[in-house]
Amino acid sequence: MTNGGSTARRPKRRGRKRGSGETNGSEGEVGGEVGAEEGGEGGGTGSVEDAGGKGKSKKDKDKDKKGKKKKKGKGNSSDSKSDSEESMSAGELAALMEAVDEKKKLIANLRSKPWRMKRRLHVLREAQEFVDKFEGALGKGKNKALYAFKIMMMKKWIKFLRDFENFKTACIPWERKIKEVESHYGSSVASYFIFLRWMYGLNLVLFALTFGLVVIPEILMGLPYGAIPRKTVPRAEQPTAQDYSTLMDFNGYCKYSVLFYGYYNDQRTIGPLKFRLPLSYLMVGIGTFGYSLMVVIRTMANNLDVGGGDDADSEFTFSWKMFTSWDYLIGNPETADNKYASITTSFKESIVDEQDRQKDENIHLRRFLRVLANFMITCTLGGSGYLIFFVVKRSQEFATRDDIGWYEKNEVEIVMSLLGLVCPPLFETIAELEDYHPRIALKWQLGRIFALFLGNLYTFLFALFDEVNNKLDDEMQIRNASIWFTKEYYANFSRYNNDSEATPPPINPADAIRGPCWETDVGIEFVKLTVSDIQVTYLTIFIGDFLRAFFVRFFNYCWCWDLEAGWPSYGEFDISGNVLGLVFNQGMIWMGAFYAPGLVGINVLRLLSSMYYQCWAVMCCNVPHERVFKASKSNNFYMGLLLLILFLSLLPVVFTIMTLPPSFDCGPFSGKEKMFHVIMETIELDLPSFVGSLFTSLANPGLIIPGVLLMVLAIYYLNATSKAYMTANNELKKKMQMARDEEKARRNNKDSTNEVMKDLEYLLPGRGWEPDPEPEEVKEEKPAKKTKVKPGAAGDVKVQKDVSLASENPNGKGPVTKQPKKSKGPPKE
Repeated sequence: MTNGGSTARRPKRRGRKRGSGETNGSEGEVGGEVGAEEGGEGGGTGSVEDAGGKGKSKKDKDKDKKGKKKKKGKGNSSDSKSDSEESMSAGELAALMEAVDEKKKLIANLRSKPWRMKRRLHVLREAQEFVDKFEGALGKGKNKALYAFKIMMMKKWIKFLRDFENFKTACIPWERKIKEVESHYGSSVASYFIFLRWMYGLNLVLFALTFGLVVIPEILMGLPYGAIPRKTVPRAEQPTAQDYSTLMDFNGYCKYSVLFYGYYNDQRTIGPLKFRLPLSYLMVGIGTFGYSLMVVIRTMANNLDVGGGDDADSEFTFSWKMFTSWDYLIGNPETADNKYASITTSFKESIVDEQDRQKDENIHLRRFLRVLANFMITCTLGGSGYLIFFVVKRSQEFATRDDIGWYEKNEVEIVMSLLGLVCPPLFETIAELEDYHPRIALKWQLGRIFALFLGNLYTFLFALFDEVNNKLDDEMQIRNASIWFTKEYYANFSRYNNDSEATPPPINPADAIRGPCWETDVGIEFVKLTVSDIQVTYLTIFIGDFLRAFFVRFFNYCWCWDLEAGWPSYGEFDISGNVLGLVFNQGMIWMGAFYAPGLVGINVLRLLSSMYYQCWAVMCCNVPHERVFKASKSNNFYMGLLLLILFLSLLPVVFTIMTLPPSFDCGPFSGKEKMFHVIMETIELDLPSFVGSLFTSLANPGLIIPGVLLMVLAIYYLNATSKAYMTANNELKKKMQMARDEEKARRNNKDSTNEVMKDLEYLLPGRGWEPDPEPEEVKEEKPAKKTKVKPGAAGDVKVQKDVSLASENPNGKGPVTKQPKKSKGPPKE
């Protein structure tokens, strides 16, 4: 091809460069490079070759032409592209880099653009294609391939992270089931199941700690069943040890198993690994509370509401309600209607609240009724506590008798479960006298139910520890009797065989004298209380929800009134009662896990079955709430109750470890004065001597008291700092509000609304000493003479637009209230 031919194609290629360019300068240069690359690929020639075509001979051109045909025959278009990229100058690379950065910024900030979605998608697609196409050209020379490889690996890594996050979300247990409940009943009902799943995860970790460090080592490395008295059923109990009634009371073989405290041996080390079981038992008991405390506090910190919509003192209350009240996860039309009605009701309540503040009422009567209601509820709480104490005392009497029935054996659990069912509706009925706002009444109701549960539990503990003290008094006599029995056995054997050096056979573990083992008895009471609570809860759901819904569904057609609209109707899911039941049950688990290590496993099974059972009950038997609340308002309230009951559950366990002496013939701490002496024994025997002296120095009251004072000062300092931050935040809010007011006033061309700024305006130079401007005199204009107007002509008439009939009359004759009468002819002169 001749030189002229190559030059003839150049304008065409340049035209493609201009056609593919962008509108702005930098993007136009990049578009030119795109056109150059496309032209080089399509025509088989490059811009570098054209630039050097003038100085070449005809033979060189023919050789170049043959080489280009070979390249084209091979289909390798990347060489021409690389040649065109190598021809890019430093300015072009800088322009390309700038254009790529602009596109990346556009992709990052595309959400903030006030564009329609169609335009956003179009711009996003173009920007992504541009970045993908030209990002590899930012390298220089040999680094281009490395840069392209890095970009590719970065994209692969980002995609892997996104897929891994999706995989983790898919691995969350019961996610689809909870989403289904959430779409039908809103996030408030789903919050209970999320809380239930969180409790399941917490108990799963506690189960792993207990079974991994206490139960499994005892099973694998400890003495087998029947080796020692504490692991053997007494001979008097063996005939009934496998009866169903005995096993349901957790006696017989259940009592002498790994479920309870008394089964574990007191050897310092067990097995070939020299595992220190007593130390592990104590540390797991303490670590259970430590881990639970850390998780609860961390969850409360993560659940802090950073939004302003839920704060009672926040500004723009109606704006927050208007734009943030809707639950976008609702997928059921009935739930959506209820949510719509709920939002409407919340607006009405906000208006009615302001009216209630200005309403006059008989304050003395209202105070009397509230005092009366609180007195009645206090009497109810006191009566329930006395009833539990009385029942526990009766159970101690029944324990010494053999002619008792099923009710006498389970009287404590039955009474506590019935109190939990009867007292909350009674509290709700009495609370009608107080006439509180529904939100305040709900908090009072939750607090009273929590006080009922906690009071019943602590009354149960006081009565139980009273029984423990009685058993500790009898334990010394039983211990002396067992020692006397052992000595008499050896003495009688020697006397009978007339050989003082003969070794008597060991006593059968089933025939040995047993101590009371009060730790196992306390653990049995907690396990029975937990199991009875599970039974009552499941039976309540079956009768109160399933049978009720079954009756309403199938008997509505043949009944006297509408069962769905009237009584009994379908049941609603009781969020507060179920959450408080979970909190109360978890408190029993924390208390009883030290005395019954198997209680954590029972609770894991309970939570697992509750998830499926209650999800089925909600979807099958319940209807959405008439008033749908957002879940974020109550998350930390429930977690606060859980933190409180965790602290109150810690007290009995610490009292047991530090004060009460352990049983002499059962449990890992038998033979010691106090349970915590295991730690002191480990420090003395297994650690260097300076460690023991270090712990002794740290236990000195001279160090503990200053440490406590330092902690108090640190808490005071942090509290003062937080108050200062709150004050600063309030000041910033005021300044922001003033700035918004100033902006509104400036936008509306009004005077400043800030009184301080009005006072400071007089101090500005040239403003403070100027006298007030005198009002200008308004000159009265003489009325102009009327001009003659021909009929049908408008003349010199000034039309005033947008003048209402009630506006001021321009002629000064008063307001115009009637339509002017139509004149038949021209006006008279």
